[in-house]
Amino acid sequence: MAGGSEELVLTMTGSRSEAEQGADQRESAQLLKKAKAGDASAFKQIIIQHQRQVLMTALRLLGSLELAQDASQEVFLRLYKYLHKHSDTRKFPPWLYRVTVNVCRDINRRRQKNSMLSLDELQHNGSLAEVADSTDLELTLTRSEQRDIVAKALKTLSEKEREALVLRDIQGLPTKTVARILGSSEATIRSQVSTARVKIKRFAEHFLGRKS
Repeated sequence: MAGGSEELVLTMTGSRSEAEQGADQRESAQLLKKAKAGDASAFKQIIIQHQRQVLMTALRLLGSLELAQDASQEVFLRLYKYLHKHSDTRKFPPWLYRVTVNVCRDINRRRQKNSMLSLDELQHNGSLAEVADSTDLELTLTRSEQRDIVAKALKTLSEKEREALVLRDIQGLPTKTVARILGSSEATIRSQVSTARVKIKRFAEHFLGRKS
């Protein structure tokens, strides 16, 4: 490990700026109003605008592309079913994340064994790129080896830790928003994210033959 980067410090952030997220939120609010008024084309645009966000979030939580695709379909079915109950268009993005998390939880409960992240699928779809890029790993490791470490480390997280980490560090949502989505306090989210980061850091150190 080079220079002063002896410890692995996880500082994952979302790739979209606040301005971009704000613009998307305003557009979503307008589409949501039209969709609630019965405009089918507006609802189709909502799906187009948010399908990647939903799919990638589900993929990170479920670890299976097939399950993530099923989850994505279920998310938009629920969205259509309960659209009329959502009164505050300004809070649509957090609501969509909450629906996505709930669908993924339901799918995990239906699975016969504990959810385990699929390394091959996650690497193929690039969902570990943000983590590998921002995790201070050996410079001599290949990109594939870096993602291998992170993917295996993610398997050590509990469902709640993974949810908090995905929404806060990978999706880049504010702690307050994550807390609202997951129905937890901000202190709990900060604790879960901190614990998840430590677990990933320790796993990486162990993987590289270091003492934690």
